[in-house]
Amino acid sequence: MDQLVDVILPCLDEAQALPGVLRALPPGFRPLVVDNGSRDGTPDVAAGLGARVVHEARKGYGAAVHAGLEAATTDVVAFLDADGSLDPAELPGMVALLDGGTGNADLVAGRRRPQGRGAWPWHARAGNAAISALLRRRGVPVHDIAPVRVARRTALLDLGVADRAFGYPLELLVRAGAAGWRITEVDVAYRPRTGGRSKVSGSVRGTVRAARDMAGVLR
Repeated sequence: MDQLVDVILPCLDEAQALPGVLRALPPGFRPLVVDNGSRDGTPDVAAGLGARVVHEARKGYGAAVHAGLEAATTDVVAFLDADGSLDPAELPGMVALLDGGTGNADLVAGRRRPQGRGAWPWHARAGNAAISALLRRRGVPVHDIAPVRVARRTALLDLGVADRAFGYPLELLVRAGAAGWRITEVDVAYRPRTGGRSKVSGSVRGTVRAARDMAGVLR
């Protein structure tokens, strides 16, 4: 791969899983860890492994992701959860599908395919399926509001995504669809996380909170 890609990794207490994720990043994919108030030493772990660390004081998945987007310096950026559930080895193939590579997409989004028991609890999968169906009715061709995606940094900033909570990835897709972006969805393996409990799918309460944030985007 000839170009550098900043990989934005929003983190809240991911010290256990983060080393494996960072070590698995392919050559040319540069980690940008956005710490969102961790208390388990996540920033020190990231810095010790050579990652660039950005601190975002405002709580929320969207706040962390957007802070990373603003701090990134590469033309193409990737977003990836730092909990070990997604394989960084998927990223080069996704980047290749962008316009200018082997494909013609403006945004490449992952569609999670669970690998192993407990990778994706029923309540999280059901909520995701319902919201994705609403998106398809709007003409956005996705089946998952996945936490792994790649696109060009300037174009993403120009979308003007405003949500700073769990509705961020959904609003990104809504705005991209409205802007006429060519969106390609690809299957990605989704494994049980390697540390801690998910802030979203780890409990029914977390899933409901995320669904509430996303529902606000669709109003």
